[in-house]
Amino acid sequence: MQANAKIYVAGHRGLVGSALVRNLQARGYRNLLLRTHAELDLTNQQATAAFFESERPEYVFLAAAKVGGIVANDTYPADFIRDNLAIQSNVIEASRRNGVTRLMFLGSSCIYPKLAPQPMREDSLLTGPLEPTNRAYALAKIAGVEMCWSYNRQYGTKYLAVMPTNLYGTGDNYDLHTSHVIPALIRKFHEAKLAGAGEVTVWGTGTPRREFLFSDDMADACVFLMNLPAERYDGLLGSDESKTGRFDPPLVNIGVGEDVTIRELAETVRDVVGFDGRIVFDTSKPDGTPRKLMDVSRLHALGWSAKTSLREGLVAAYHAFKAG
Repeated sequence: MQANAKIYVAGHRGLVGSALVRNLQARGYRNLLLRTHAELDLTNQQATAAFFESERPEYVFLAAAKVGGIVANDTYPADFIRDNLAIQSNVIEASRRNGVTRLMFLGSSCIYPKLAPQPMREDSLLTGPLEPTNRAYALAKIAGVEMCWSYNRQYGTKYLAVMPTNLYGTGDNYDLHTSHVIPALIRKFHEAKLAGAGEVTVWGTGTPRREFLFSDDMADACVFLMNLPAERYDGLLGSDESKTGRFDPPLVNIGVGEDVTIRELAETVRDVVGFDGRIVFDTSKPDGTPRKLMDVSRLHALGWSAKTSLREGLVAAYHAFKAG
């Protein structure tokens, strides 16, 4: 991407999109197209088409999505599949119609089967049942991968899907009803510390293992991939399975390649926040998937690896949370 390239970051106010904007600006990109949801509703096909026809972006980072944790996904499955299918369908088709050079579709590690072999490789896609609590969201994201794959085959587009592991960082969502595990823990321990409470309750048994990636590292990986030279980038765009006989989706995992238990995570967050009380695990609440660890060998082979340790990232996230 040239320094003056027109780059559209869809969903620039979210955890993912805001990290992408920070990374692009730090690299000297100034011609960024940014629209809030109020300015452009990407579930509206006509509005999305009009925006692309008017602005003609050269590169698109599709980070806009309806997202949430276990509770939100389990409570509003219809909203998650409807809105996410609409957003990605509208943006991908508008990109095709207006000659976007490269598009990056950001998904989620929940696209992989609940009991996928660990660590999860890109070719684990579609090999088994999904985690039921977020199946609707996962299916929408799987459809996004297939759209990139299908458009590349039919239209010769250069659309790449990336699957970040669990993310956290600056600009996270700290609403306890809709947040993911790290922001929820940060808020719980912080409020317990202020209240002088003796304990904090954490959902589940504490035994599931999870991988966590600092959002600014994720953004760095995305921009790195988008800037790959043509021969290396094109090699990631998938092949026609009917001709090659290989299941080869246009998909790259983004993660750190190591995980921790929820108990270990909770204890680390407690230390970072400075809460002195006990941690109590509510085993009546769901654990979700037993383990979710990404195989990041494809990304490492391309020359990128995460730089921020979990503790370093949690310290930065807690500072950002306190700063409001």
